[in-house]
Amino acid sequence: MTNWKSEQGNVLAKAKRLYQEKAERIAQSKEKVQQLIQKVSDKLHRFAENPTVKESKFYLEVVIRMLKAYYKNEYRGFSTKTLVLMVLGLLYFVIPLDFIPDFIAGLGFVDDLTVLLAITKSIQSDIEDFLDWERTKA
Repeated sequence: MTNWKSEQGNVLAKAKRLYQEKAERIAQSKEKVQQLIQKVSDKLHRFAENPTVKESKFYLEVVIRMLKAYYKNEYRGFSTKTLVLMVLGLLYFVIPLDFIPDFIAGLGFVDDLTVLLAITKSIQSDIEDFLDWERTKA
């Protein structure tokens, strides 16, 4: 288990080094975030049967809902750091040529999932607060 945690941390650190600035720029624009969400939705649809994508779908959907609520000014219960991490996770998911290119059968989405899981784990309390907010809103 320690090895997996270490690997998650390494992959997330690499993703941050490569894409943090771009994620920060995207996070500053509602329109760019909406475009990113559309790209994520399109990719989810195209690769819906991929086992790795299926495994990460729940987290992707929660992050998308959090971002949508944030930019609609409905929910602001997380920090700018969390906002940028969510954008980074979505950005990493849609970039086809990352650490393990998505076209490599069986492995292409492993690094995407690793980055996404590391991000969702680091913002777990924000996710739980958001899910509580959604339940009370409904």
